[in-house]
Amino acid sequence: MNSELELDPPLAVAQDGASTAPDPKRWIALAIIAVSQLMVVLDASIVNIALPKAQTALGISDVDRQWVVTAYTLAFGGLLLLGGRIADFVGRKRMFLVGLAGFAAASALGGIAQNAAMLFGARALQGAFAALLAPAALSLITVTFTETKERAQAFAVYGAISGGGAAIGLIVGGVLTEYASWRWCLGVNVPIAALAAVGAIYYVHESKAHGDTKYDIPGAVLVTGGLVSLVYGFTEAAKTGVGWLSGSTLFFLGLAVVMLVGFVAVEARSQNPLLPLRIVLDRNRGGSYLASLLVGAGLFAMFLFLTYYFQVNLGYSPLKSGLAFLPFSGGIIVTAGLVSNLLPRTGPKPLMVLGSIMAAVGLLLFTSISDTSSWLTHVLPGELLMSVGLALVFVPLASLSLMGVGDHDAGVASAMLNTSQQIGGSLGTALLNTFYASAVTAYLASHVRTRSDLRTQTPLALIHGYHVAFWIGVGLLAAASVAIIVLINARRDDLPAEGAVAVAA
Repeated sequence: MNSELELDPPLAVAQDGASTAPDPKRWIALAIIAVSQLMVVLDASIVNIALPKAQTALGISDVDRQWVVTAYTLAFGGLLLLGGRIADFVGRKRMFLVGLAGFAAASALGGIAQNAAMLFGARALQGAFAALLAPAALSLITVTFTETKERAQAFAVYGAISGGGAAIGLIVGGVLTEYASWRWCLGVNVPIAALAAVGAIYYVHESKAHGDTKYDIPGAVLVTGGLVSLVYGFTEAAKTGVGWLSGSTLFFLGLAVVMLVGFVAVEARSQNPLLPLRIVLDRNRGGSYLASLLVGAGLFAMFLFLTYYFQVNLGYSPLKSGLAFLPFSGGIIVTAGLVSNLLPRTGPKPLMVLGSIMAAVGLLLFTSISDTSSWLTHVLPGELLMSVGLALVFVPLASLSLMGVGDHDAGVASAMLNTSQQIGGSLGTALLNTFYASAVTAYLASHVRTRSDLRTQTPLALIHGYHVAFWIGVGLLAAASVAIIVLINARRDDLPAEGAVAVAA
């Protein structure tokens, strides 16, 4: 799901002045790049499994725990477009190595975190360096594999790592958390990054784009600052005695609006915009980005609350929790392969409408869980429905993001899809965690009268909070369905051929 990143024009190697002859070490280079992608994908799923243990160890409140997720996704999503430009202009191999080194250092810092602020800061640093690493990695594949068939094969390998890596991360995270420490879920990135960096030095060739190399720094500052302020406003609203109408909440939400409106104004006037508005104003592309944002919001929140449900309410070990998520990952991988064959026959809209509705129904099933529910009867059906539905959405989204885009805009258009998903995940996690915390507090306030009440009612309060969060998630997925129905009108003949293969991978 993190593979829709920065792509360069197919002629990038020729534009760089280098030979277009195939690199004899290109498959070794692909293996090295794939390892880096595995590390980034592992990080997301590992941290989800480790979060309950980390929260307890560092004394993180329920209100603030979402920053472990959102600090990473906000930095990653907010800086991804800028990171792609830096990699293009400074050098893709150079930024690949910088990204690896920085990601490893930030991971080590998170692994030795002594308090919540240190962990949140390390996660934000991870996201910032991932915003350099991920687009550089995908661009290196594009310029290394110049023959269409081989490029498709390379992207297929990259895509398999992206899909399968999440499942591997669930198991590795469970094993490390249960038998070592939650800290190793971050520390494991250090040896992986070191091996990838050594290999890249010897087997990956440098390439860069030429011409105008100006950066839209004001745009990057405004969009990232605006999103952080928005999430912080959500967090303030969830604090006891604060609420949505408090001065601090309204200040941060208002600041977010000002900064995000300022970002749009800057992009409209900039000669070198971070996000050319023509990319998102196209009906089909804009619809795909909006749907990606809404789906990302529902998906990330599902992982957060099911993780706590498994470990806190059902008493699962971290490893058993990871195994409980495996059908979801497997369903996406299997269905995605089938959807890629269906897409040229049906076009994107029918698959996306069906998929978003299936995902919403799957999430709806989670609103019936209790602390005595069976995983087999109450969780597995929802996981499978969501996984099949999301695969029906994700593959067409990847193709739509490049529809009607010229070579000059191909990179930013494909990167924007992943950006919208990361930002959706950030905002969704923060917003739903806010409503979750408020719902739990309100439930306890109305049901607890004695100390013994607190012990018996707390598990029920948590379940109530999950239900509230899942219902809002259902609303987000339903909104994605509406966006798809209203905005997307592309037909099967409108989709790009090679670009679709590349990004869908």
